[in-house]
This record gives sequence, structure tokens and C-alpha cells, in this order.
Amino acid sequence: MALAAASRVLLHAGSRLGRREVVDGARRFANKQVLVETEDAAGIAVMKFRNPPVNSLSLEFLTEFVISLEKLENDKTFRGVILTSDLPGIFSAGLDLREMYGRNPAHYAEFWKAVQELWLRLYMSKLMLVSAINGASPAGGCLIALTSDYRIMADNPKYIIGLNESLLGIIAPFWLKDTFVNTIGHRAAERALQLGMLFPPAEALKVGVVDEVVPEDQIHSKARSVMAQWLAIPGESVFLYMKEARNGYTLSEGEFHK
Repeated sequence: MALAAASRVLLHAGSRLGRREVVDGARRFANKQVLVETEDAAGIAVMKFRNPPVNSLSLEFLTEFVISLEKLENDKTFRGVILTSDLPGIFSAGLDLREMYGRNPAHYAEFWKAVQELWLRLYMSKLMLVSAINGASPAGGCLIALTSDYRIMADNPKYIIGLNESLLGIIAPFWLKDTFVNTIGHRAAERALQLGMLFPPAEALKVGVVDEVVPEDQIHSKARSVMAQWLAIPGESVFLYMKEARNGYTLSEGEFHK
């Protein structure tokens, strides 16, 4: 399913309200760090990260990402989203550490709440999510991928994925640790978390961090093919299964942010 053959809606995420434009018959919503291209007829959207140089998860990026996702969830046209990067060689390098140094306590609280909001909104989304991992994806990049229903990684030995927090002297929060355990199993996750392991594509596939590894020039076409397979299943039945499987994380806001 080629995007070029479909009418495109572009959401270029940024301000909370979004600047609307019409360009060549396509809707645009102004944004700086997240670009969303949609294929209305197929019910698919592609969210592209573009926060150079490494798609770090700053407070601004997290806010724009959640707003863009919310817009797609509120538009009944869309049933699936492909998550990928618009920057060569990098999916996301993870949290922007500048948000956690030299700021006041209120800022730290706001930033950490935004990180949790990103994870929770993705993990509990009614949309089918496919990650097309077209670059390095440590830490927070891996967090985004783990929330997806399917993960495809480009076959490039320079690309890595994993949760390497221990190498920085910190630990992954319990909700991210549990997601990792659910994905690759308890013992594999325990070892990977303790050692801060980052997996190249072949090893990531072997351990189960990703579901498929494909040549880099095929990653986007493969993502669309996989999405079409998911969307062939009646949406309500898929969502009801996901809701039951993930019910353990429908926490109250007060409990979740402890």
C-alpha cells in the first residue's frame, strides 16, 4: 500500500492547538518534532520522529507525540499507526538527560509524568501499533518499541536496541521492567537489565526484543504489510484481547505516578 497512491493527511505536531493548513488537498497540523502522514483509505498513519540530532525524548517531544497520538485516536478513520524515525540511523536515543539536570523539582515531576504518560498512552492505545525501527533504539527508544504490537528492525549491525539504564547507574521503572519481562521472558529480561545489554538486530530477534529483521530498504513496506495483516482482524476483538492482557496497568493516576 503506497502512501503516494493515497490522499495524505499531514500532522506536523507542535503547539497544543496545532496550525491547520491545506496543501495539495491534504490537511496539515503544525508541529515541530513529530510528523504524521496518513493513508485514509487504509486507516493507517505513520508517525515519524524528527527531533535532531538523535530524537531524544525531551518534554517538548513527549508533549507533541501524545497530542499527535490523541488526534489519531479521536479520528475514527484510523485503526493503525506505524512508529518510525525521520532521521537517518537513529530511531530514538531515549530520554533527554538535560531535562533531568539543573532544573527545579517541579520540572522533574512534570518531565517524569510526561514519560509515564507516553508509555501508558501507547501501551493502552486502541490503535494497532507497529514499530519500524530504522536506527539505534536504546533506553527510551526501546520503551517506545516495546509498547508496539509488532516490532520490525532494519538489518544493520550498527543499530542496537535494549534497556541500558544500569550502565548509567539508574534502573528502569517497574512498569517498563514488567513490559520487558512480558516481551522476552523473566530470566532473559533480568540478565539484560542487570548488564544494560544492547542487542544488534540478529540478537534482538533471537531474544525476542523484535519480531522481525528485514533489509533496511524494505522496513517501511514490511511495516505496511504487517499492519494490513493486523487490520484484517475485526478491530473490536483485537482490542478486547489487548485490554484483558494489559488490564494490570489500568492504574489510577495517583498510584501510577508514585
